[in-house]
Amino acid sequence: MRNYSTAIYTTAEIREIEQLAAALPDPPALMEKAGLAAAEEARDRLLIHGRIRVLVLAGPGNNGGDAFAVARHLQAWWFKVTLVFTGERSTLSSDARHMLDAWLAAGGKIYAEIPKNEKWDAVIDGLFGIGLDRHEGRELEGRYLALVNAVNRMNLPVLAIDIPSGLGSDSGRVRGAAIRAVMTVTFIGLKPGLMTHQGPEYCGEICLHDLDLNTLSLKEPGSWMMDQILAQKLLPPPRLASSHKGTYGSVGIIGGSTGMMGAALLAGAAALKSGAGRVYLGLIAGKALEVDTAQPELMLRPVHEMFKLDQLSCLVVGPGLGMKADARFWLSSALESTLPLVLDADALNLIAAHSSIANLLRERKGPSILTPHPAEAARLLNTDTPTIQNDRMAAAADLAKRFNCRAVLKGGGSICAVSGGKRYINTSGNPGLSSAGTGDVLSGITGALLAQGLSSDNALLLAVYLHGAAADMLLKQQGGPVGMTASEIPNAARYLLNQWIHNS
Repeated sequence: MRNYSTAIYTTAEIREIEQLAAALPDPPALMEKAGLAAAEEARDRLLIHGRIRVLVLAGPGNNGGDAFAVARHLQAWWFKVTLVFTGERSTLSSDARHMLDAWLAAGGKIYAEIPKNEKWDAVIDGLFGIGLDRHEGRELEGRYLALVNAVNRMNLPVLAIDIPSGLGSDSGRVRGAAIRAVMTVTFIGLKPGLMTHQGPEYCGEICLHDLDLNTLSLKEPGSWMMDQILAQKLLPPPRLASSHKGTYGSVGIIGGSTGMMGAALLAGAAALKSGAGRVYLGLIAGKALEVDTAQPELMLRPVHEMFKLDQLSCLVVGPGLGMKADARFWLSSALESTLPLVLDADALNLIAAHSSIANLLRERKGPSILTPHPAEAARLLNTDTPTIQNDRMAAAADLAKRFNCRAVLKGGGSICAVSGGKRYINTSGNPGLSSAGTGDVLSGITGALLAQGLSSDNALLLAVYLHGAAADMLLKQQGGPVGMTASEIPNAARYLLNQWIHNS
């Protein structure tokens, strides 16, 4: 991503900013500025190495107006521009009509369809932008579906204006089909759909232009981008020579039922290597394991002994917990405590299945963190996975509000909902995390940061980013995401955490 900003705005918020800008004493010509910015990006980044033939697609809304301006500037710079307009002049906004008239006045031509038997070197996508989000649930069909598919079949570099056409600006959901861009030039502020769900697969490089607006003064965002710059601000302090194991807290992990011991061990190793002073595992399977020879520093206990330990700083409940009556009992016991809790895996499924347990969560006095993937979130919110994925931002906020907690909705562009209704979209991670046990590792990292004194907000945000960054480091080392395992992540996370603290 270039032209750095961390604020994220929904479509409605972008529209509000545009209206506020129009009411300024000297309102900026936003469409002209947007068209020039996109044209310059196309000229300097896309139309290189002898590429001079450009196909520009202009849709029926303001995104089409931006495209007219792009076409005019590129033609003035001696590129050969073919412009396809899919709308009617009479239905355009006044700004978009002005851009169309300026294109025609500059000698530009308009085509109603993509000319046959012609070739181009690149494509500018100005079909919809964020305008598609005005029609909730609308899928591309007919002419527009054919246009999007035709462009994708061309296998040419595409610059998308604001957001690739067919991609939901707020959701990142592909509406039947979407343009696959190598670069997206977006305006005023980042949009959620660029960064979560399917968005990263379609946007390519994201270039943000604020169009000379002081956006933050016009509208305070409710959502932000979680990146390494923010992660650096959340780190625990460097360790003092006089410190000891008690300085860094004790994590208790409840889980490890018969046949699922590995999940608890993974969480324990992650907590230990993320800096917790001591890690206790309360194993539901009881005496099934006396010591973990791979990680002998972990202190294994029958689960009932966990609640006799007065030195615990937090509890992680869920890795390998199971769904039986004893799991319900120990989860309820944890919810009745005042310790900070991290709830994952079967702890989430039990909350979804039993209203009495859900009520214990809502009524807690201590902080709680939920870490569901989309299917678990769907169970918690009594809906289905597609509904969750269709509006991930709303789902994350709903989880936090409904259960009186902090929550991360995992997946591509994980969304953290924290106190005050704020949401953060994570920018680290890769498909290598799509393997068993990685969620248990995230829970262990979160618990370790809580034990070291971070607030529940900061522990969640840092843990999610660090977890993904560790996977990114492994991806570079291993040449790709295939075969990345959960047990590799704690070592990478430990290395990065030490580097970040040292460099800070």
